Amino acid sequence: MKPTKGIDKKSTSQPAKTAGHYAFSILVIGITVLICIPLSSNQGYHVVSYLLLSVVSLLATFMGIGPVFVASALSALVWNYFFIPPNYTFHIDKAEDILMFGLFFIIAMLNGIFTTRVRRQEQLALERENRTHTLFQLTRNLSKASGTNEVLNVANAEIETHFGITPYFILQNGMNKLIINPEKKDSTFLTEKQHSIAEWSFTHLQKAGAFTQNFTADENTYIPLPGAKITPGVLVYKAKEQFSGNKKTFWDTCITLIANALEREFLEEQAQKARFLDESDRLYKTLFNSISHELRIPVATIMGASDTLLNSNNSADTQAALCSEIFTASIRLNRVIENLLNMSRLESGRISARPNWHEINDLFNKVTEDLQNELKPFNVITSISENMPLVKIDFGLMEQILYNLIFNATQYAPVTSDITLSAEHVNNFLVLKVSDNGPGFPEDALPCVFNKFYRGTINKTGGLGLGLSIVKGFVEAQKGIITVKNRETGGAVFTLTVPSEKPDIEHFEINEP
Repeated sequence: MKPTKGIDKKSTSQPAKTAGHYAFSILVIGITVLICIPLSSNQGYHVVSYLLLSVVSLLATFMGIGPVFVASALSALVWNYFFIPPNYTFHIDKAEDILMFGLFFIIAMLNGIFTTRVRRQEQLALERENRTHTLFQLTRNLSKASGTNEVLNVANAEIETHFGITPYFILQNGMNKLIINPEKKDSTFLTEKQHSIAEWSFTHLQKAGAFTQNFTADENTYIPLPGAKITPGVLVYKAKEQFSGNKKTFWDTCITLIANALEREFLEEQAQKARFLDESDRLYKTLFNSISHELRIPVATIMGASDTLLNSNNSADTQAALCSEIFTASIRLNRVIENLLNMSRLESGRISARPNWHEINDLFNKVTEDLQNELKPFNVITSISENMPLVKIDFGLMEQILYNLIFNATQYAPVTSDITLSAEHVNNFLVLKVSDNGPGFPEDALPCVFNKFYRGTINKTGGLGLGLSIVKGFVEAQKGIITVKNRETGGAVFTLTVPSEKPDIEHFEINEP
């Protein structure tokens, strides 16, 4: 840590400032005497005393007691020497002049002292007001700070501004062990011994180093930062002098506010970690249970059907039915694996859109063909706006999006009901809608529909609860948005909007899906 520049300047400039006040007071009295010399012959020496008293009173309004005392004594002596008869001697003939001289000195002194005290009280009141304002600003800035680093930035700025020292905070790691603050670039200035002193101060909750009773040989000062429940860390700083009086009270109050703010952020971070661990544990259990269930059923189906085929003499119809069961189970198993792989790609950030020109009809036909078995019990309606241009989309991502949305509709919509697909192009955006006549979603569940592992209350075939989460991820990978709402006539409608510019009629290339 570098030596504190603010304190050095203050300590070196104070004597020069005081000497200047003494010189100024002497100069003012000298100038006043020169002005009064021609006046005394016409107005008398008593008028001179009034002028000198006025000057001393004026000096007392902006100078300390020392310069005022010098000005009072000097003005009394000068008045005696130059103006009280006999002139140019310190001898006074008249008793009333002796009394006047004594009263002059006393009045000048008392006037200067009282005026100085009043000014000092005003200065103290102003300092208290400034410190109260500073504490208010510090409290507000600390309350607005979000995160430990922001709190440290506020604390560093306030301490450097108001105390002229460079602070260094060493925080604990959550296990009552101090660690180096990684945000502090010059954190290596502490030696191993000084780190031990900081550890001692943290463990024993006592101040150490300079201006304390512990480890007094060290040049730094170490202050623990105890909060209401924990001690976030230790403050280390280097100063040339010890704080005292009102400044020490101000310092202690600032440190308490900073310690409380650090404790608040520390406890919040600990709570967030605990919530994250709980959420991770919950998601792990949910994923494990869902995967176990979703994998066990198709695997058991495949094993059972295969065993029957191998070990029994079955008719052609029975063999065809068993093969169909194996095929259906393998599709379900493949869907589980695809969802897990897609979610893994989304979590790793490896999804990037590769848009190209395609026809919406091709997209709808491809998805409905892949889901032809699931869509057999339903009436599929497609609606594409007139003059629909070619759209620039990532065909693979859009295919997976529609696949998941339509498959989700088949799981909840009643048999023989309508499943509607619509498309339109509005202001360089492709707008697709998938709607059904199912039960829809509970109103309080609408914000959670796209969350991972969310599963509806009415679930016919289980599922991992990843399909709609993958849909949202794929839409956002294309810089689009997706929303869901319940239809007034029953069911739900998913609306996805993705950027898609219109093609240049003179030069474009159609890509086969």
